Amino acid sequence: MIRSEKHIQQESGTMTGNRNIVDEITGHRRMRRNRKADWTRRLVQENRLTVDDLIWPAFVVPGTNVVDPVAAMPGVNRLSVDKLVEAAKEAADLGIPAIATFPNIDMSLRDETGSHCLAANNLINEATRAIKKAVPNIGVITDVALDPFTNHGHDGVLRGDVIVNDETVELVAKAAVIQADAGSDIIAPSEMMDGRIGVIRRALDEAGHQNVGIMAYATKFASAFYGPYRDAIGTGGLLKGDKKTYYIDPANGTEALRDAALDVEEGADTLMVKPGLPYLDICWRIKEAFGLPVFAYQVSGEYSQIKAAALNGWIDGERVMLETLLAFKRAGCDGILSYFAMDVARHLAKKGS
Repeated sequence: MIRSEKHIQQESGTMTGNRNIVDEITGHRRMRRNRKADWTRRLVQENRLTVDDLIWPAFVVPGTNVVDPVAAMPGVNRLSVDKLVEAAKEAADLGIPAIATFPNIDMSLRDETGSHCLAANNLINEATRAIKKAVPNIGVITDVALDPFTNHGHDGVLRGDVIVNDETVELVAKAAVIQADAGSDIIAPSEMMDGRIGVIRRALDEAGHQNVGIMAYATKFASAFYGPYRDAIGTGGLLKGDKKTYYIDPANGTEALRDAALDVEEGADTLMVKPGLPYLDICWRIKEAFGLPVFAYQVSGEYSQIKAAALNGWIDGERVMLETLLAFKRAGCDGILSYFAMDVARHLAKKGS
C-alpha cells in the first residue's frame, strides 16, 4: 500500500488533526516545492554553463605532427602548430569563442631576460598566425609574461636576485605589439609587474592596435596550484626561488582589489582571477566593485586534482568538472579558462543534440 505524505506526517508526529507543525514553523513557505521535479528545477535555475563561457588554454611546442602528453595533466597534450590548428578548428566547430596559447620553446632560446619574446617568428607568434589563417572566427589570447622565454623560470627580467619591474614592463610592452602584429586578438599580461597595463595599452595604441583588447591577470596569487603548468611549459626545473615579490599573497583579498583597481584605471578591458576555485570570493568582489567582464582561470593544479581523483574512482569526474565550472558563474564570472573546455563543449553539444 502506498502511503500519502499526510499519513507519514501523522505517524511521525508532525501533523496533529489538521495542524501541521512544519507549516506553522515555516509559515507555509516550503523551499522544496520548487525542487520537486526536473522541470521545476530547470525553470528556477539561476546560473547556466554554456559553451560561450569557455576559453581553452593550449600548449604549443616546436616541430610537426607532435602530440606530447603532459604527464601531470591527464588528457592534456602539448601540440605542434599543425596539430594545434586542427584542435582550434574543432574548438571553433564546438562553439568555443577563444583559445589561449602557451609556448614551450627550446631551452637554447631561453636567457636571463627572455629576449626571444621579441622575435617576430617565435613559437607563440607562429601559432597565432597559423590559427588566425586557418580559423579566423576563433579568438586568440596570448600572454606576454617572460617565464616561457627565461632560463630561470621567472616572469620578468632577473638582475642578480631581483625581478626588475620597469625593464620587464618595457620588454613585455614591445612583445605585446609584436603579438598583436601576428594577429593576437587579446593580450593577457600575467607577469604582475606594476604599471604594465597602462604601458601596454599605450604601446598597442601607438602601433595602431586600438582594437586589440587587454585581459589583465588582475589578481594572480602566489599559489601552489601552478605546478603542472610549469611542467607543461618546461619551467618547473628552472625556477630559482619563488614569485612572492610580484604575485599576490593568498591571504590578501583587499590588496587583490587594489591591484585590480589599478588595472582598470590603466585601461584593462577585462579582468582575470588566477587561480580560480580557491578564490571565488575574489571573483565576486571584483565583479561587484568594477562591473567589468571577469574571467577565472581554473589552473593546472585544479584540473589535475579533479582528474587524479576521477581516475582513482573517488569522484564522478564529469559531474565535478561541471559543478566547479558552474561555481564560477555563480561567483559572477563571465567566462572561465579551463583545460576542461573541450570536454565540456563536447558534453554540452551532446546534451543539446
